Amino acid sequence: MKDKGVIFDVDGVLINSYEAHYLAWRDLTDTHGFDLTEELFAQSFGRTSREVIALWWGQDCFSDEQVQEMTDRKEAIYREKIARSFPEVPGAKELIQALDQAGFKMAVGSSGPPGNVAAALNVVDPDQRIVARISGDDVEVGKPDPQVFLLAAECLALPPQRCVVIEDAAPGIAAAQAAGAASVGYVGSGRTAEELRAADLIVTSLTELSPGVLAALL
Repeated sequence: MKDKGVIFDVDGVLINSYEAHYLAWRDLTDTHGFDLTEELFAQSFGRTSREVIALWWGQDCFSDEQVQEMTDRKEAIYREKIARSFPEVPGAKELIQALDQAGFKMAVGSSGPPGNVAAALNVVDPDQRIVARISGDDVEVGKPDPQVFLLAAECLALPPQRCVVIEDAAPGIAAAQAAGAASVGYVGSGRTAEELRAADLIVTSLTELSPGVLAALL
C-alpha cells in the first residue's frame, strides 16, 4: 500500500464542525449587520474564509486588514465552540489507524486555517499518522480548485491518481476530480447523497470504509 494515499478533508469528515462553523459565522455576521441564513452558509461551506467574505459582502467591501481581522475573529469563536465539546466524527480515529497499519500514506487537504486543522488532528490523530497537512494558508484558491489536493499528493510524493480523497461537500468532490484523484463522498451533517452524487463512492458512515475498500477505488 506504500504507493497509495488517502487525503482527508477535515471539516465535516474528521470533525463534525458544520454547526460550530455556522454558529461562529452567525456571531460574526451579526456584528456586521449581515443576515446569514443556513442555506447561504451551506452553499459556501468548504471555501476559505477570505473567499466567503468576498462572496457575501462583495470583493471590495473590506480592506485586506479588515478581512484578516474578521477571519481571525471568526476562527477564534469557532475554536472556542469546539473546545467546549469536540464533535469528532465516529470512526475517524479507527479509519486512520487501519490505513496506517495497512501502509497507506495520509494527508489532510483543508480550506481551514492551520489552527483549526491542528485542533482537529490533535484529537483524531494524536499519534500523527497523518504526515502531511495542507491548510487554507497554503493555497491561493479554495475548492473546487484542485490546488489543495495537488499539494497534498505532492507532499505524499504520490501522483494524485494514486490518492483517494474523502470529502463531504460538492466543491471538494469537484476539486478531487479536477486533481485526478478518486473520491469518496461522506454524507455528514447538512449534506445529502444527491449533493455528492459525482463521487466515485458515497458512504453515510466512515465505518463503511477500510483499506480494502479504498484500495479498490484505485
